[in-house]
Amino acid sequence: MYDYIRTIVPEERLLFHEPMSRHTTFRVGGEAECMAVVETKEELSQLVSYLGRIEQEYFVLGNGSNLLVGDKGYRGIILKLGSRLSAVGVEKNHIAAGAGALLSRVAYAARDAGLSGLEFAAGIPGSIGGAIVMNAGAYGGEMKQVVQMVRVMDKEGEILTLDNDTMEFGYRTSIIRNRPFIVLGVVLKLMPGDQGEISAKMEDLMKQRKGKQPLEYPSAGSTFKRPEGYYAGKLIMDAGLRGYRIGGAQVSEKHCGFVINAGGASAADIREVIEEVQERVLDRFHVRLEPEVIFLGDF
Repeated sequence: MYDYIRTIVPEERLLFHEPMSRHTTFRVGGEAECMAVVETKEELSQLVSYLGRIEQEYFVLGNGSNLLVGDKGYRGIILKLGSRLSAVGVEKNHIAAGAGALLSRVAYAARDAGLSGLEFAAGIPGSIGGAIVMNAGAYGGEMKQVVQMVRVMDKEGEILTLDNDTMEFGYRTSIIRNRPFIVLGVVLKLMPGDQGEISAKMEDLMKQRKGKQPLEYPSAGSTFKRPEGYYAGKLIMDAGLRGYRIGGAQVSEKHCGFVINAGGASAADIREVIEEVQERVLDRFHVRLEPEVIFLGDF
C-alpha cells in the first residue's frame, strides 16, 4: 500500500508515525500511522479511489478544529489538505476558496475586498471545508447564507458540483454529513459593503468572543450542538458542572459549553469529561447533548 501511495505523493509529503497533537486544536492525540499531505485534486482522487478499492480506512483533515484523536493513535491514512488546496481568490462579489483554507482567512479576505456577509466567521476556528460540512455559524450568521456552490469528490474520486439547495444545509449539518463526499472548494456570494463597517463588526464580534469564550485554552470550540429549546452551556452549568475536571480536561469556567485542555490533558481525559457531561445532563434534565466533536482513532 505505501509503495503505491509513494507513486502518487512524493516522499517528502509522507509523514509516518505523525503525532496528531500537532494537527488538532485540542493539542492532544496519538500518532497517525501515515499522513499524506495532498496538494492537488488529482492526487486526492487517486488516493481516495485506491484506498476505497482496498477498503483501507482514511480521514480527510483540514485544521483539526473539531477533532479529538485518541491517545493510541489512528491506524488509517490521514489525507491532509495542503497549501494548493487552500487558495483563496476574490472576483467581484464572489470568493472562491479551497477546502483547506482557514475560515478566518476567507473572512478577512472578504473584509479586505469590501464584501459583507461573512463577518460572523472571523473568529470561528477551522477550515472552510469543515465549515461547509457542519454549516458552521455564530452570532446569527451561518454558511448556508453565503454559499453559492460547493465542489465535492465522491468515494470513486469523481468531482461533483452542488448548489446551495442541494447541500441540504441545516443546524450544524449538510448533505456531506450523510454522504461519502469530500469538500474540495466553495464559491461564496457576498454583498458589497463599507470596509470600515465590516471591519468594525468583525472587531466587535471578536471582542464578544474573547469576553465570553475560553480562547486562551486549547479546545475544539463549542463542544456540543445546541439542543432544541435549550442552550448546552446553561444546561451544563445548571447541572453543577462548571469547572468539572478529569486530569487536564475541564468544563470551562468562563463558558460551560466548552471543554478545554486546561494543561496536560489526554484525549481520554477530554472524552471522559464529554461523556460525563452528557450523562449528568441527560439524568437531570432528560436532554441528550450531541457533541460537535468528531472522535477518531483508538482511545
